[in-house]
Amino acid sequence: MLIQIPENEIELKAIRAGGPGGQNVNKVASAIQLRFDSQNSSLPVELKADILNLRDQRISVEGVITITARQYRNQEANRLAALERLDRIIQKAQDKPKRRKATRPTRSSVTKRLDEKTRRSRQKKLRGKVKPPEE
Repeated sequence: MLIQIPENEIELKAIRAGGPGGQNVNKVASAIQLRFDSQNSSLPVELKADILNLRDQRISVEGVITITARQYRNQEANRLAALERLDRIIQKAQDKPKRRKATRPTRSSVTKRLDEKTRRSRQKKLRGKVKPPEE
């Protein structure tokens, strides 16, 4: 299911990116910090609950998703990267794992397993000390 999030619900802020890059790092705010309050958004109620249940350090207890993108040297590329990561988080919350269908082992596999156990047991018993013959 495709979810559209209105732009006014996503807060984007340009911040300075640390790390190597010389004086350019100190002058240009090329990194982007994205904040999205999932609980006060237009998302469906079930999806809001699923987002809260995700085990992701970028999601706070209140359901605020904070993503910092500083991979690229320009602001626009980092903005697109942050929006892409938000999309991946929402897609992950939507994906439901397949339910496991309980199965039983076949009769032949049970028989093979028990035969192998018997054979191993017999083999290990034969490793014991040999008793001298009684006269």
